[in-house]
Amino acid sequence: MKQIPAGGLVYSTEAGRMCPGCRRPVAACACKQAAVPAAGSPLRVSRESKGRGGKTVTLVKGLPLDAMALALLGKQLRAACGSGGTAKDGVIEVQGDHCERVMAELQKQGYAPKRAGG
Repeated sequence: MKQIPAGGLVYSTEAGRMCPGCRRPVAACACKQAAVPAAGSPLRVSRESKGRGGKTVTLVKGLPLDAMALALLGKQLRAACGSGGTAKDGVIEVQGDHCERVMAELQKQGYAPKRAGG
């Protein structure tokens, strides 16, 4: 693997923010695309409250989407549930226990989600 010097371009007026890993514009970053799960991986919907101060969140893992599409789908799921949340590191988090609503919305959009956990 090619070593990249510690210093370097952080922002360009032409392309905007630059990725520190591959030194390309963030919109065309190659290192983030490698982190996207394969299309054949299972789509899991689960509920979690551990480490969140007793607050329950619904998690969607295994989506074969890039960061922008993941954020858009997360926004649609949060709107369908009427709650907040986030989409980061390949996982969509929706605040509250909305497993059934999230699974129904994903099925409407053509995904085949499976329930994980209890």
